[in-house]
Amino acid sequence: MQREKVVLITGTRKGIGRELALFYLGKGYTVVGCSRKEVDFFDDHYSHFCLDVCDEKSVISMVRQVAKKYGRIDVLINNAGMASMNHVLLTPYSTIKKIFDTNVYGTMLFTREVAKVMMKSKKGRIVNFTTVATALRLEGESVYAASKAAVLNFTEVTARELAPYGITVNAVGPTPVMTDLIKAVPKNKINDLIDRQAIKRLGVFDDIKNVVDFFVQDSSDFVTAQTIFLGGVNN
Repeated sequence: MQREKVVLITGTRKGIGRELALFYLGKGYTVVGCSRKEVDFFDDHYSHFCLDVCDEKSVISMVRQVAKKYGRIDVLINNAGMASMNHVLLTPYSTIKKIFDTNVYGTMLFTREVAKVMMKSKKGRIVNFTTVATALRLEGESVYAASKAAVLNFTEVTARELAPYGITVNAVGPTPVMTDLIKAVPKNKINDLIDRQAIKRLGVFDDIKNVVDFFVQDSSDFVTAQTIFLGGVNN
């Protein structure tokens, strides 16, 4: 018996990606994930690839293997991401490169390759991740915010390019959630960010799952090129 949907999620080893993988497994979907290292959970309907999302050959190989095995990919969630909280004057080139490799090039590569598979089915859902740091122009996060601004623009343009094939492309911009990504951020910076939101609290995983799941529903076929920033944050 074939499961309802095939969902590909990047960055499933921890944090939001891990939560999304478990969420969609719980909904009865087939989930395929990837990260640089193995995951710490097991499910008969989950398969994992160890790769770097900016390695073009590895991405192409993974997507082709998934398409061959399942015959389709219904949903792509480009979750894998890296952050930097450095002042621009103190940000080394190696950090800039790593952030853009993961956040921008990884998102572009997976979108390009998975969209080729989705085109054959004339439908698909792609969800990318941006950040409130982009909308709020947060000081100390210039490189990270710039990389996610690129993802936002990429989302809007590819939504138009892929609309003729029945593929929607949207993005979610979470407010901080207590993951490894923000553990090193000083508490006063987190509090300053929360003060700029309409809803004064940290995000939780369920907030993100709710928006992502809205985007991937069959009934959301008229929703594309949209970015939802959580917490009441505006550009």
